[in-house]
Amino acid sequence: MEPEITTLGSSIPVPCVQELAKEKTSTVPPRYVRFPNEPPIISDTTSLPQVPVIDMQRLFSAEFMDTELEKLHYASKEWGFFQLINHGVSISLVEKVKVGIQELFNLPMEEKKKLWQLPGDIEGFGQTFVMSEEQKLDWGDMFKMVTHPIHLRKPHLFPKIALPFKGQNGPLALILEIFSNRALFRK
Repeated sequence: MEPEITTLGSSIPVPCVQELAKEKTSTVPPRYVRFPNEPPIISDTTSLPQVPVIDMQRLFSAEFMDTELEKLHYASKEWGFFQLINHGVSISLVEKVKVGIQELFNLPMEEKKKLWQLPGDIEGFGQTFVMSEEQKLDWGDMFKMVTHPIHLRKPHLFPKIALPFKGQNGPLALILEIFSNRALFRK
């Protein structure tokens, strides 16, 4: 019996922005143009709220755990994301992951097509939550992939991903293991 595949959202396929940028054209495709009556792009960001910062060392400190957990709860509930500091992941490991991500985005289009989002899904290359052909698009490609828990991995996607992200010992797996172990085995 095959495992049931969990869907985390839906999106319709969109063109690859990196490929659009290579085309010699004098106009931007209409789906990427924003008009003055649309939400403005703010150049002065000093008065905007700051992304929540969570200190992992404080999460495991008896003295600061409660306040840091409150910050984590707020960040997760109100923002949906946060910046994690003092996590213990080495700079060299982070750099390896960054290089791997750049290599992923630099793949030839034929290889990227193997990793493109399937209709009705948000994982793979593409953009998330595109619901109509008229919807404005961001001028940027993204790649989304669930890696943990393992049962949520997409069978069509994960085996095709390039190293260093694949395998039990790849940098991404190591980072996830570090976070999992810290969460499970508090010191």
